[in-house]
Amino acid sequence: SDTEFIFYSFFSQVFQLLTDLKQKRKESGKNKQSSGQQNLNTIMYETLKYISKTPCRYQSPEIVREFLTAMKAHKLTK
Repeated sequence: SDTEFIFYSFFSQVFQLLTDLKQKRKESGKNKQSSGQQNLNTIMYETLKYISKTPCRYQSPEIVREFLTAMKAHKLTK
């Protein structure tokens, strides 16, 4: 369904964003963190862990868009 593909597209974007953010933090080398920052790190870790177990890890918005465009011609319904 369109909703499912929108879901996967959204989570693939979240996965990419969090992966990029994690890499930037690693490169910046900031070691001192507030408790709020530690909480954010935990949320990022748990989110990446969850998403990495779904097909979203391998999808990009372009792949989802191409698929939806290709499927439109078939006029599929529920």
